[in-house]
Amino acid sequence: MNKSLVLGGVLVIGLLGTTAVCAADPAPLRGDGDIWSSTDVVQWQDRDPIPRDYVQQPPMVPHTVEGYTVNLKVNKCLTCHSWANYKEKKATKISQTHFSDREGNDLANVSARRYFCSQCHTPQADAKPLVENLFQPLPAISNR
Repeated sequence: MNKSLVLGGVLVIGLLGTTAVCAADPAPLRGDGDIWSSTDVVQWQDRDPIPRDYVQQPPMVPHTVEGYTVNLKVNKCLTCHSWANYKEKKATKISQTHFSDREGNDLANVSARRYFCSQCHTPQADAKPLVENLFQPLPAISNR
C-alpha cells in the first residue's frame, strides 16, 4: 500500500479523535449552573488591600476594573497609580521596579514590560475556592 495513503489515513483518524476529545464538555469544577447567578459568588467589590502570600507576590487589586482600558495608547490604571497622581487620588503608587528595563536601566516612564498591569495584578472576588487550598505563608515573612 502507498505510504502517503497510509500516513494520510492515520492523520485523518488522529484529527477526528482529537476533535472528539476537544468537543467533549468537561464537568465544571463549580458544578452545574451559571456561576455568575450563583449565590456563592459575590460580584467585584471595593475592599481593604488583600494580604500577600509570598515575598515577591504582586499586590492584588481590591477594586473593580470593569471598563478599564489598557492598550498601547491608554492605561487607565495610571490615572490613579502614577507617581504624578497617586497622592491626589489616595492610591498606591507604582513601584520603582516598574521603571527599569531588562538591563536594569532606569527609565522616565513605566517600562513596556510592566505597562500591562493585569498581567500580574489581578482583581479579586469573594468566591468559594474551586479546590481546597491548605497553603500557609512562612511565619517569618507573614504579617498575619
